[in-house]
Amino acid sequence: MDIQLDPARDDLPLMANTSHILVKHYVLDLDVDFESQVIEGTIVLFLEDGNRFKKQNSSIEEACQSESNKACKFGMPEPCHIPVTNARTFSSEMEYNDFAICSKGEKDTSDKDGNHDNQEHASGISSSKYCCDTGNHGSEDFLLVLDCCDLSVLKVEEVDVAAVPGLEKFTRSPELTVVSEEFRNQIVRELVTLPANRWREQLDYYARCSQAPGCGELLFDTDTWSLQIRKTGAQTATDFPHAIRIWYKTKPEGRSVTWTSDQSGRPCVYTVGSPINNRALFPCQEPPVAMSTWQATVRAAASFVVLMSGENSAKPTQLWEECSSWYYYVTMPMPASTFTIAVGCWTEMKMETWSSNDLATERPFSPSEANFRHVGVCSHMEYPCRFQNASATTQEIIPHRVFAPVCLTGACQETLLRLIPPCLSAAHSVLGAHPFSRLDVLIVPANFPSLGMARPSKDKTGHTSDSGASVIKHGLNPEKIFMQVHYLKDFLQMLLENIPEEKRLELSVENIYQDWLESSGIPKPLQRERRAGAECGLARQVRAEVTKWIGVNRRPRKRKRREKEEVFEKLLPDQLVLLLEHLLEQKTLSPRTLQSLQRTYHLQDQDAEVRHRWCELIVKHKFTKAYKSVERFLQEDQAMGVYLYGELMVSEDARQQQLARRCFERTKEQMDRSSAQVVAEMLF
Repeated sequence: MDIQLDPARDDLPLMANTSHILVKHYVLDLDVDFESQVIEGTIVLFLEDGNRFKKQNSSIEEACQSESNKACKFGMPEPCHIPVTNARTFSSEMEYNDFAICSKGEKDTSDKDGNHDNQEHASGISSSKYCCDTGNHGSEDFLLVLDCCDLSVLKVEEVDVAAVPGLEKFTRSPELTVVSEEFRNQIVRELVTLPANRWREQLDYYARCSQAPGCGELLFDTDTWSLQIRKTGAQTATDFPHAIRIWYKTKPEGRSVTWTSDQSGRPCVYTVGSPINNRALFPCQEPPVAMSTWQATVRAAASFVVLMSGENSAKPTQLWEECSSWYYYVTMPMPASTFTIAVGCWTEMKMETWSSNDLATERPFSPSEANFRHVGVCSHMEYPCRFQNASATTQEIIPHRVFAPVCLTGACQETLLRLIPPCLSAAHSVLGAHPFSRLDVLIVPANFPSLGMARPSKDKTGHTSDSGASVIKHGLNPEKIFMQVHYLKDFLQMLLENIPEEKRLELSVENIYQDWLESSGIPKPLQRERRAGAECGLARQVRAEVTKWIGVNRRPRKRKRREKEEVFEKLLPDQLVLLLEHLLEQKTLSPRTLQSLQRTYHLQDQDAEVRHRWCELIVKHKFTKAYKSVERFLQEDQAMGVYLYGELMVSEDARQQQLARRCFERTKEQMDRSSAQVVAEMLF
């Protein structure tokens, strides 16, 4: 496809003014309503300015002029009438879930009660607004800018952290005896900088602060890509409230999550690795420099399971008969884009026989391994790091849970559960200690994009303003999700940055690009590797089978009676992929040969990688008897099927093109949005 890129459509703006102020911790308190396909609640942000920003005497040129040459306008929020289902009351004796009140599925009416929604305010944002500077505009108020899209923001308020008993000990200045903005900000500064060994205490204080009452509404406005918040009279980041609460709800069409059905036909919702990351799930700071921790309480109907990318293995707390609450947290600072959530009617699978030793298998290390895993060599920011724990480095198999739709429990019990421990052990042997203490494995629906966690390139941005705002070039181009080059470049850059100069073997990012990405043909080092790999016993076995199949394909239709039937070896899935790739290089394969291939290896029952190569053979040789296999693949393996749609259309065969259009009409409503857009451009 030759698509002309539109910068206004394809560039993704990062609006957060991370150069002025950073979010250090998020506390989310959310209700999931499947009837309205909305997630709503509050998020409390704990901010840090580092005392780096002082009042500026000179006015900075306004860079966020609208087309009408009017500066960003803010209206004072009307008094908000928060629905009873979301009311929170503060008590110092409360535990995390004591204040949780569950939505009962009734339709939301908050927009009718005077709450601000950004539907009226949302407007287009031109490229000239991408990099607006928000530090301080002369005598104007400081502006906190958060990345935000497809959200209805109802209310923003300052949190009175000084009302939490016990937090006054965090104020070092004895002269701060009167509760003031400075007093509250001093509490937050001390809270976010507590040492790593006090992480449990820190999480407890974060939770208690998030339940504290508000002490004044803040002015806010929204546009297509951001939420902008200010407080009258607060002219610098230092003066701005360091703990704020945002009342908001998602929209059904929001691009950060997908509302769909699982393989059993039951409703579910999950984050999908959208090009806009999580900004349609909660207001946040997108640039990777904004590393933060989080904790979340999520309520859903009691029949649902809530899974998140937290460090703890959460269990449901029943609030009442029809509602449960789940609590997760993270103590490792990470970009907001790594936050994930999945809610559905899944069943937890457990091994019928399980050895306790499987969770903490230890073995002695060789001297080189011991150096690689040496405790105490971390140079990252302070947090409770697993690599500082000697026992964690020897844990080959970390605790893990497996969740699946009801209809797949049998297959998971029979196959998947037994595969995970050896996979974890192999990962440990190659990569070293697991960076996380546990793992949840979820069998996702067919419309989950196979590149779900791949993100737009964060390095190739346009001009970055003094505030930290910038643009990801082509970040919204749906084709980029299916093109791996920019991910490879990011990985190579990160890899070489962490290898000392003397150990790089004269490698540089530039010469790797030249040899491996920008030159035609197979690079010489890979040719040597292929020759070495060809000597592998498994590869030799595949070559022998390829020779047999080529011979079978050349035989005349009528064979002599005494001619023996060819006997084929049983092949592993990876060998089958290699076999089919070799056969794809053949100019012609007869229908008889293809039918024999299918029957010999039961190709329709193999995994997706094998079936994808099989479908390529079907399309290339117009093997009409197996077109049902292609239809099945396009419906059950939707993300991988994107490439297959292209092959069906390129063939210029009317029947194949009709098949492609028919399958797309059946599945387009369930497909991942980016995948559907790319396929639609292929077909029409």
